[in-house]
Amino acid sequence: MATVEKRGNSYRITVSNGYGVDGKQKKYYKTYKPTPNMTQRQIEKELTRVKVLFEEEVKSGKYTERIVKFQVLAEEWFTNEEKYGSLKPRSLQRLRGCSQRVYEAIGHLYIHKITTRTIQQFIYNLAENGINKRTGGGLSTKSQKHHLNLISNVFKYAIKCGIVTDNPCRNVEVVNMPKEERKMFTIEEAQRFLNALMTKAPPKYKMFFLLAVYGGFRKGEILGFEWKDIDFNNDVITVNRISLYYDGKMNVGTPKSEKSKRCVTMSNNIMVELKRYKSYQAQEILKVGDKWQSTDRLFTTWNGEPMNGNTPLTWLHRFCKENNLPQVNVHSLRHLYASILISNGTDVRTTADLLGHEQTSTTLDIYAQSFAKQRAKANLAVANSFNLINSTEKMA
Repeated sequence: MATVEKRGNSYRITVSNGYGVDGKQKKYYKTYKPTPNMTQRQIEKELTRVKVLFEEEVKSGKYTERIVKFQVLAEEWFTNEEKYGSLKPRSLQRLRGCSQRVYEAIGHLYIHKITTRTIQQFIYNLAENGINKRTGGGLSTKSQKHHLNLISNVFKYAIKCGIVTDNPCRNVEVVNMPKEERKMFTIEEAQRFLNALMTKAPPKYKMFFLLAVYGGFRKGEILGFEWKDIDFNNDVITVNRISLYYDGKMNVGTPKSEKSKRCVTMSNNIMVELKRYKSYQAQEILKVGDKWQSTDRLFTTWNGEPMNGNTPLTWLHRFCKENNLPQVNVHSLRHLYASILISNGTDVRTTADLLGHEQTSTTLDIYAQSFAKQRAKANLAVANSFNLINSTEKMA
């Protein structure tokens, strides 16, 4: 049943129809404003006609719920995506992390009132100094894209629901920010790190970081390794899963892409270290006894539960400080691995396959500087292969 509320010189008509994902009844609104010089009887007659027509439109589904705020619709999208969507949990978690800034900027605005200009201004604001608390500058280009993706996903959902007809994110541009210089060990520092690792590190961390350096694996891939992924007969390690943190706990997920599911041949000395580590873990399991949580994982807590994703970095920072080494992160060891491959002449396709990149363009983009150095080195090799007569010598 439609209700009417007089508001100044106009009337607001409200019709309730169905329930939203939050369990609350959906309400639809329409404003009727009488034309000047209408009598009260004429107003009442026209208001009755508009009210009946509006109620029919709502009940038949012809009228869509356009009066909805961005944050309300975004939360509805998150709920549906978690239950029925195709996004991986890690991607959804990343977008959830962007929601705070997005909600502060446009969460209070009605979805149909948000324009391309509104969103573009928000993206420009993300690039301003002081937004990134860690660096004091603006958010990276990649981080801006994540925020824009969240807004765009909500608008795609709004179009699907018939609330709007256009996605204002289509023409929004992100700001190209200067890339931070990667902190990475030099070859000499990496050798010092490995020497300290082999002589001072506990077996668990020694094995973890040997795999990071010699295999170029991502942190989540190493945390997800199980003993059935290790082929001791052929010296091969297979990436089948990742271990990642979301919803307050460590969870098993699928690798980043199909190319990330890969087999990597390891050197014999690493396979020997893996055998030693497996024997060590078996002894630790015996010590724990019935407190051990049954698992096939390589890297766990003392009782077999999955290792927390922050633990390797915490340990690495402490270890580097104790051994007078630069503070680097776990992912920098992957970059070190890639840089060594490239400097030794490994082609881009092979490098991409070993790193588990879906496209070679990703590898070229991330390691453009390393490949540029390698190309220069190749050109020098050609130049050094020939003995050109100096022009002054020829004239003499």
